[in-house]
Amino acid sequence: MKKPKRIMPGSRIAIISPSSGLPYLFPDIYELGLRNLQEVMGFEIVEMPTARMSPDDLYGNPQLRAKDINDCFKDDQIDGIITSIGGDESIRILPFLDTELILNNPKFIMGFSDATTFLTYLNQLGMVTFYGPSIMAGLAQIKHLPSEHTEHLKSILLLNQFPYKYSPFEKWSNGYKDWGQLDTLGQCEEFSENDNGWSFLQGNSVEQGYLWGGCIEVLEFMKSTVYWANESFWHDKVLFFETSEEKPSPMQVGYMLRNYGMQGIFSKIKGIMFGRAKDYTPEENLMLNEIIVNVIKGEFGMDHLPIVVDFDFGHTDPKLILPLGGKVELNPNTNEITLLESPFTE
Repeated sequence: MKKPKRIMPGSRIAIISPSSGLPYLFPDIYELGLRNLQEVMGFEIVEMPTARMSPDDLYGNPQLRAKDINDCFKDDQIDGIITSIGGDESIRILPFLDTELILNNPKFIMGFSDATTFLTYLNQLGMVTFYGPSIMAGLAQIKHLPSEHTEHLKSILLLNQFPYKYSPFEKWSNGYKDWGQLDTLGQCEEFSENDNGWSFLQGNSVEQGYLWGGCIEVLEFMKSTVYWANESFWHDKVLFFETSEEKPSPMQVGYMLRNYGMQGIFSKIKGIMFGRAKDYTPEENLMLNEIIVNVIKGEFGMDHLPIVVDFDFGHTDPKLILPLGGKVELNPNTNEITLLESPFTE
């Protein structure tokens, strides 16, 4: 597995828009995210040509979006890449990625939601990638999120302190205040107390494996394409899934999970982690947890597989960073999840 070089204050971070033209439509929240990246994290910003491109132009030119990514990996003066925001059709850029160039020049690349497409694909090809906050969704809100979030970002991205034990954030939010209102720009909707943190639905033994996953709906776009992993890939993986603002029902999530079971994937992996489901009611959360166990344990007999729910990543905030290809340990006995080694070369 090829790891990127560690980034540091002063690193030049390129901003790409591989999915959606929201920076064009909401420039204020986008620019706030850029300022936070500079002021809080100390990075230098490099905006790629498509970063502020209009939605229509982006949609019509998947090859230009891919070219931005290729150019980032080709440019020795660029140290890392972060997406501006998600979207719904970045899968169209995959045929235009220069994978040989990218794999020969591994770099830090981070996003979430629709970025699942190229993050999972590049990881399948052998490079560590990062599932975490984007400029407009997560980084623009830094100063309105718990201070533990900034500490987490710096611990994962800037410091070499591994093994790293993940900790639940004390509170979380389902969304953001109107991006068109300057007086509340960067603020989140009302926070909820995270009294119980994450929990294991099942599992008794400590398991170790390599992270892979993303937005469960986006992964549906990839199944049965040449960008989906082959049978041998799934061994020793810890899958992580989260749901988007489109809010698939618990039953729909069950349908998606059943497909993984029918591919024989549950018998190969070491565990599964679910992010907190955005906009779910407590009743819907209980139903989701029941369906997850019914499918994985009831239908496919995997009663020993550790299953974690309500982990702090995905479409709620604050977001923990999960490196695809990073080795983690799941400990159901102590309720601990630990990133065992650095996702970077030092």
